[in-house]
Amino acid sequence: MPLSEHEQRLLEQMEKALYAEDPKFATSLQSRGGAASRSRAALGVLAILGGLGIVLAGMAIPLAILGVVGFAVMLAGAVLIYFAFTRRSSAAAEDSEEGTDDASAAAPPTADDKQGGRSSGFMDRMEERWRKRADGDR
Repeated sequence: MPLSEHEQRLLEQMEKALYAEDPKFATSLQSRGGAASRSRAALGVLAILGGLGIVLAGMAIPLAILGVVGFAVMLAGAVLIYFAFTRRSSAAAEDSEEGTDDASAAAPPTADDKQGGRSSGFMDRMEERWRKRADGDR
């Protein structure tokens, strides 16, 4: 059932308000290229299942080359799935960065940034605990 004109106007007003209030969040909600990445992921899953079938056929018929080919097909399927999801998330990250003019926002954090008071990661906390234990402090 299509929306009425009044409902469409209300929806457009809500979208404009969302973009004005939080443009990064609004652009992250947009789904650009979602169907294409889902189809690539589905093709990757089919390739993995097909490769598994080829590997099993190679085991049933004692041909080592079938096992190698099946593994290659499975690997190609896994790569397809990986790139289907990473391209979509990197495109969303690029869209969210377009709203910022600060060049440092797009740069990855360096070691100096981590020591400058940013929240430390899991490995940093583990290293700090290890240093405290080595020094005898608990």
